[in-house]
Amino acid sequence: MGPGGHSHEPHGHAPGLDTDLRWLSGALTLIVGFMLVEVLVGLAASSLALLSDAAHMLSDAAAIGLAVLAARLAARPARGNFTFGLKRAEILSALVNGVTLLLLVVWFTVEALRRLADPPEVRGGLVLVTALIGLAVNLVATWLLSRAGRRSLSVRGALLHLVNDAIAFGATALAGLVVLVTGWRPADAVATLVVAGLMAWAGVGLVTASSRIFLEAAPVGVDVAAIDADVHALAGVTDIHDLHVWEVTSGFPALSAHVLVAPDRDCHERRAAIEDLLARRYRIEHTTLQVDHAAPTVFPAAQLSGRDPGRTWVEGH
Repeated sequence: MGPGGHSHEPHGHAPGLDTDLRWLSGALTLIVGFMLVEVLVGLAASSLALLSDAAHMLSDAAAIGLAVLAARLAARPARGNFTFGLKRAEILSALVNGVTLLLLVVWFTVEALRRLADPPEVRGGLVLVTALIGLAVNLVATWLLSRAGRRSLSVRGALLHLVNDAIAFGATALAGLVVLVTGWRPADAVATLVVAGLMAWAGVGLVTASSRIFLEAAPVGVDVAAIDADVHALAGVTDIHDLHVWEVTSGFPALSAHVLVAPDRDCHERRAAIEDLLARRYRIEHTTLQVDHAAPTVFPAAQLSGRDPGRTWVEGH
């Protein structure tokens, strides 16, 4: 690192980690318990909508379980060759969860289309009651998960799953009511397609967000060109290059750059000014800045002929 280099990083465990884990564990227990009941009822009622809801709850459980594991791993301090610790464990869990959702979408869509062509007998009353109970359970689990208050991608993904699941239970309950009142059996398959659509939306969102982090793209909402312009606009800064902005994990943006300042400016003072700008305007607090004086440009004597002798022709690059 150059003479003006500086780096700092958050230390220690996230505040309230144990409390967050208790809320996550409570939601996980509730989801898994009802999911097992829903699978049994779905088989008894021959309802693909209930079974797809159960699969969605399985993905919810996996999301919460992975969030618990990722939170524990991410809290471990950096050591050895893992210089950032295991902070990206949560991003890996979000990616796995998103891919799993998309695979389930394919299976349920194919099965729902098959059932639309040849709808089986469905016990609408049993589907309706189970879906309404599932909706209540889902709302409680959503409340528990929201209490965790962590800003990790895996927890946000799990919370998004539960919200989608609540909508899916509403669609399944409506399908059960339609079958019960009208006897129109394809309603169960239609509700399954609604659930599959919600799962696809959640899955694509998780895969996209986690992939951006793995590809080290700039955080969403951060304009790299604006950062470049703002740093250039600081007094005494003559150039900034090798500018990189990425996320180590969700909520942990990082930046590195090589900055050149005028020969008459203090490198350390300009570095502090750049750090203050980045923290205040862009909320980027983990920075690695190499700050050097710009090399003076000396014009050959031949180029100085005819120029104003009062001007100084030694300039910053």
